[in-house]
Amino acid sequence: MSELQDPEIFRTVLDSLQTGVYVVDRNGRIFFWNQGAERITGHMRHDVVGRSCRENILVHCNAQGCVDCGATCSFSLTLHDGKPREARMRLRHKEGHPVPVLMRIVPVRDRHGSIIGAAESFEEQRLASDRDRRQHNLAAYGCMDETTGIPNHEFTQFHVRENLASFAQYHLPFGIMRIRVDRLEEFRAAYGRQAGDAILHVVAQTMRDSLRPSDFLGRWQEDEFLAILPNCGGVGVEKAAERIRKVVTCAGLRWWGDELSVTTSIGHGIAQAGDTIDSLLNRAQGSLQQTSAKRTAAAGVGSQGSRSSSKS
Repeated sequence: MSELQDPEIFRTVLDSLQTGVYVVDRNGRIFFWNQGAERITGHMRHDVVGRSCRENILVHCNAQGCVDCGATCSFSLTLHDGKPREARMRLRHKEGHPVPVLMRIVPVRDRHGSIIGAAESFEEQRLASDRDRRQHNLAAYGCMDETTGIPNHEFTQFHVRENLASFAQYHLPFGIMRIRVDRLEEFRAAYGRQAGDAILHVVAQTMRDSLRPSDFLGRWQEDEFLAILPNCGGVGVEKAAERIRKVVTCAGLRWWGDELSVTTSIGHGIAQAGDTIDSLLNRAQGSLQQTSAKRTAAAGVGSQGSRSSSKS
């Protein structure tokens, strides 16, 4: 028998691939996790092998938000009907930020054709971009915020002025989003300053990876980020805001055994003739306040509903 036919050779090859590969049995228990999966997700094999994928270790997310493992899970569907599947998803990295991947799932069958498990391969979709390299260079000039790893307030303000100048002279449209992390002070009071800084970093990296390469994201205030979206009108900015809101809910942080996460409130504005930095920012601030008021009102209604149901 040729040495290449040795099953251990095939296992070694699978293990050393830079593409992520893992295999589960019919009960969803992970029994193979290769080096590529470790590299892409940050989870070492001793973190996951032997555990059930139903524990939602990676928190699969799609365009609609987080996907719970269950009857509609791609693995479960493939185990049920034996059909291969492909999907673009986000897996939660061990550090908390979502990683965009292309997933492919195939059934694993025994020699009689019965399904005994499923295998998934996944590849990271985000490659090093010009933006990444540019922001790396900016760090040498003091333009980056150390906590979040994105441009600081001063450089963000410069970017707003630059876009307004282009709009005034060439009528190049753009919009902005003011993105506030909800209840950051309460979060820090409960878990400490370090945890607060860590969740800000996770949120910043999550949002940055969810924006277009041409978009800009910077730190604006202690609990607030500012995104600049060139060539974007009102509808486009609203869609971007909804996408950001959903993807942040998929981000999280494991802190001393606790699973921590935050939500965001987002206000937006579109550049208009005669705008100054203050007028544009104030318009976005007004939108942010309206968003916060609606969420507070909705939370109040939900709370009242809970109280009334407990009385009945």
